[in-house]
Amino acid sequence: MYLPVEKATAVLQLLLEGCSIRSTERITGVHRDTIMRLLLVAGDKCERLMKKHIHNVPVTDVQCDEMWGFVGKKEQNKWMTEVNNKNIGDAYCFVAFERNSKLVLTFHLGRRDQGSTYSFIGKLRNATADKRFQLSTDGFMGYPSAIDYALIDRCDYAQLVKVYTSPREGEQRYSPADVVKAVPTPVMGNPDPKKICTSHVERNNLTMRMQIRRLTRLTNAFSKKWGNLKAALALYFAWYNFCRVHRTIRMTPAMEAGIVDRIWTIGELLA
Repeated sequence: MYLPVEKATAVLQLLLEGCSIRSTERITGVHRDTIMRLLLVAGDKCERLMKKHIHNVPVTDVQCDEMWGFVGKKEQNKWMTEVNNKNIGDAYCFVAFERNSKLVLTFHLGRRDQGSTYSFIGKLRNATADKRFQLSTDGFMGYPSAIDYALIDRCDYAQLVKVYTSPREGEQRYSPADVVKAVPTPVMGNPDPKKICTSHVERNNLTMRMQIRRLTRLTNAFSKKWGNLKAALALYFAWYNFCRVHRTIRMTPAMEAGIVDRIWTIGELLA
């Protein structure tokens, strides 16, 4: 595969602005197979770049959440012969978000289970400095034991447990139930009750769904392979951290966190 840097950058920029593979093909004239190969190469480079630069970062207020997606087909739509097929079905992207710098510290793509949670929290430990910080998550029961195992020495941890109503009639498939209340629940250490919050990471999840076409609901643009989804996520998070100016802080999250001193280009992500 060979593409001029300018063309490769244009292709990736379109993918990062919510275009699908085929719409990017129509706009740029680059074949969809070439676009996919470029995405995989870029995703691998971006994942390694994140691990290299986002390591031992001082943080004060971290929020974690997991966002649903799927590969191939939804878990509920699997055939009986596909129940044990781990290559298709529901896929969750775990995200760690620093509230003040807006930096995405790490991510993990997996199932919503204990194993994936342990892997994710282990990555969060590597990303953060050995300095005490507050951590907030939702009420997912996989978090407490993983955080107790990996972050007990540096973390004041609390869960924001949401209580829901029953789903509205006729809207069970796509609309979440209404939240009746959110109960701040200290779990470990001495978390500040005023900072027990997951709103910022949840807002970041919305941005992800808007920018990454394969995460947009009710389309046929979903990922067909785990590797493709992981590459798209790695590309997005590297671009978000190093290239995209955040309106709130008026610089990139990596600049606000003191990791770099200028805005990067997409070409620099691929260097």
